[in-house]
Amino acid sequence: MGTRPDMNDVVGTHDILLVTLDTLRYDVAARLLAEGRTPNLASVLPAGGWERRHAPASFTYASHLAMLAGFLPTPAEPGPRPRLFAAGFPGSTSTDERTWVFDEADLPAGLAAAGYHTACVGGTGFFNRGSALGSVLPGMFAESHWEPGYGVADPASFENQVACAERVIGSAPADRPLFLLLNVAALHQPNWFHLPGATSGDGDTPASHAAALEYVDRHIPALFDAAAARRPCFAIVCADHGTAYGEDGHTGHRVGHETVWTVPYAHFTLDRRRPGPPTGGDRTERPRTP
Repeated sequence: MGTRPDMNDVVGTHDILLVTLDTLRYDVAARLLAEGRTPNLASVLPAGGWERRHAPASFTYASHLAMLAGFLPTPAEPGPRPRLFAAGFPGSTSTDERTWVFDEADLPAGLAAAGYHTACVGGTGFFNRGSALGSVLPGMFAESHWEPGYGVADPASFENQVACAERVIGSAPADRPLFLLLNVAALHQPNWFHLPGATSGDGDTPASHAAALEYVDRHIPALFDAAAARRPCFAIVCADHGTAYGEDGHTGHRVGHETVWTVPYAHFTLDRRRPGPPTGGDRTERPRTP
């Protein structure tokens, strides 16, 4: 478990990166880490690896609304659960002296009021601005990006998103800290195409879900390197919710099942002088996933 910092010292001095690995299950993330199949994530995760947490909601829209008000996934263990960020409201029992409290209704607005440039690189359909509903989340940010190549149907979605994030970071005002959200679509269904040899007729499986995480791991070093290029960057990497593959008859999410509610979480600081993580591979060179 990562040490909880005093966010009053972080805000204003660090860039902030929030990476939401859409639909990533905790059991899959923890197993691949233990098996050495996500070396780039392993190189930056705190000692102990992924923290087991409970999602704030069971699907993308609701979970991101909660996270962007400061309700990040909740530690699964009983006990006090003070938050990193919190929108101020009377009677909150999840804030303490280390919580950065803001007056605005959402975190991007709060950070903007504190001098941050805010930007979003969307992935799933709730970020595509194709409807009023799909405009709510990206509308919280001063700058937002989405195109079909970032979405769930593109096998190269994460590479495309990282390239966009690199451009966003490179063009952000140098004299202002940056808050960047990247919603990773690669793990969301359909993900069968990340498993070598699979066809659309095979459908999505826990094995293709795992292969999608390996794909993300191969390309995430470029994102971390870009995020740390300007100043120290406080990074939060977590799932917004998990997903079911037939457990107890459930498929997908937006249901109250253990595979949906239990998610991986980590936060850590990316220092611009940190050594680079292990190198990734070309996306066509995918190891087979049992």
